[in-house]
Amino acid sequence: MFPFRRVMIALLLFGVAFGYLEGAVVTYLRALHEPARLRYYPDRAASEMFPMLTLDQLRTAAPAQEQTLYAEIGREAATIVMLAAIALAVARNGRQWAAAFAIVFGVWDAVFYATLKVLLNWPASLLTWDILFLIPLPWVGPVIAPVLVSLAMIAGGTWCLWREAAGRPLRVERRHSAGVLVGAFFIIVSFTLDHRNIMAGGSPQPFHWGVFALGMTIGMVSYGSAGLIRTRA
Repeated sequence: MFPFRRVMIALLLFGVAFGYLEGAVVTYLRALHEPARLRYYPDRAASEMFPMLTLDQLRTAAPAQEQTLYAEIGREAATIVMLAAIALAVARNGRQWAAAFAIVFGVWDAVFYATLKVLLNWPASLLTWDILFLIPLPWVGPVIAPVLVSLAMIAGGTWCLWREAAGRPLRVERRHSAGVLVGAFFIIVSFTLDHRNIMAGGSPQPFHWGVFALGMTIGMVSYGSAGLIRTRA
């Protein structure tokens, strides 16, 4: 039998601890970059993430800090590897790995924002804009968008592992996987459509909620439909 309780405890503990660690690192980064940002945007509130410094501005204002940008990109890549690794450690097959990864990713991301709220009293609301990711382009969006994705991932992953423990594993076929990937593609597109404006030092344009909602719907319907297929343990 799949050890549902032990696996869930391990994923939750790792996700919570890693989410706090990520939030703590971001508090250091914001303090490090704030003097350079004030040089170009003296009237910008400290709680505002935008406009971002362009590469030329960063090189001029704080040349040594340019290296921290590349270090940050490497840290983001390492974060995904670590989340994938803990999922691999508790899974017995690809289906369980995907579910475990979804859970720990969602917990990590939600706790990250909770940590920033405790340490920095940020974000001011769930509609506050954030820089979500930098690989391969800047991902930006209101905080509520990645939180919704995280909650969906936690729910979907937990459902999958619970069925594993109950002896009724999901039968995830290629069409379901393809639907989830298509949904993820649209979600990522909604975060990156404004990347040129952001990289040029502009303020975020209205978020593409329609593209985001389309991606969420396709992904959830595709994954949920796998539960309608009867399967044997």
